[in-house]
Amino acid sequence: MGRIDIFNQIASELGYGFDGEIKVGGNYTPLLRHDGYIYISGQIPRVGDAVVVQGVVGSDVQLKEAQKAAQVCVMRALALTDRAVGLDKVKAVLRISVFVQSAQGFTQQSEVADAASDVLYRVFGDAGVHTRTSVGVYQLPKNAPVEIDFIFATL
Repeated sequence: MGRIDIFNQIASELGYGFDGEIKVGGNYTPLLRHDGYIYISGQIPRVGDAVVVQGVVGSDVQLKEAQKAAQVCVMRALALTDRAVGLDKVKAVLRISVFVQSAQGFTQQSEVADAASDVLYRVFGDAGVHTRTSVGVYQLPKNAPVEIDFIFATL
């Protein structure tokens, strides 16, 4: 099974399509290619016009919902990458930074990030193993529970 097939399988499992417009707001680009690298701006769990999970993790949003939000963030990044170069051109996932809108006392940011890491490993295999930072933050855009940015190496 190829990378795009696995991507489509995960999209089906999540119950969302990622073939529509990937919206951004502001004077920046969601993806920048430079010297064999792809830098992807922070992705929130938005599908179309809707942020599909909203709220503070550990109070409004439970861990399982936050993990699904993280998976949606990854799928957005993969959709952008596929459109720009194709998933088969990704040589390695180098780094992700996972920001979790956290309630006071919530300390499972790494468990939220695990869901994102798992998607990357499913799609890319060993090339999806990456370095990672996961941190709790007070607020995120659009009341998103999770935001993730990415660095990929390409062929």
